Amino acid sequence: MNSATTNPATDVRANILATGQRIMAGKGYSAVGLNEILTAAGVPKGSFYHYFGSKDAFGEALLQNYFDDYLAEIDRTMAAPGLTMAQRLMSYFQLWQDSQSFEDCQGKCLAVKLGAEVADLSEAMRRVLRRGTDGIVGRLTAAIEAGVGEGSLDIDGSAADAARTLYQLWLGASIMVKIERSTAPFATALASTRQILHLAS
Repeated sequence: MNSATTNPATDVRANILATGQRIMAGKGYSAVGLNEILTAAGVPKGSFYHYFGSKDAFGEALLQNYFDDYLAEIDRTMAAPGLTMAQRLMSYFQLWQDSQSFEDCQGKCLAVKLGAEVADLSEAMRRVLRRGTDGIVGRLTAAIEAGVGEGSLDIDGSAADAARTLYQLWLGASIMVKIERSTAPFATALASTRQILHLAS
């Protein structure tokens, strides 16, 4: 099959997911109805139910798609050439800050925006969130281990504990940024990250 050939069904599904992600990243899950998503995507309701059995099934697919893309982006960041692993880790957290610092600090991270909300609404969505965040922590753990091995950073305790601490630190900072409408919590998170990884400021 020619790589330039597109699958119309795949395109429609991807369009619905991309539109839903954009809208829900701003408004949350419960506040957004299917009609709003379908109108913005230019897709009839019948087409939606061809791809997703319910709004919750859509939410599950939305989160899975989001984490697939997010984890692939982490992999690219952690494989950037010409950098130490410490530099790659700090690049990752700088990218995190940048992605959460626009549109009046609303950001675009679905784990931040939907995590607490949908974990209580849907067990299936909670499981996707858990797998996705476990994937993030796992990649951070591997990066920290590699950084210790090459000597570009150091930690107290295990790499897994440091990775969990950093992820929770940045998740909390992202929520505080939304509450304060200020990026000041990210400055604190960056300073704490440097301390945890024993990096010079």
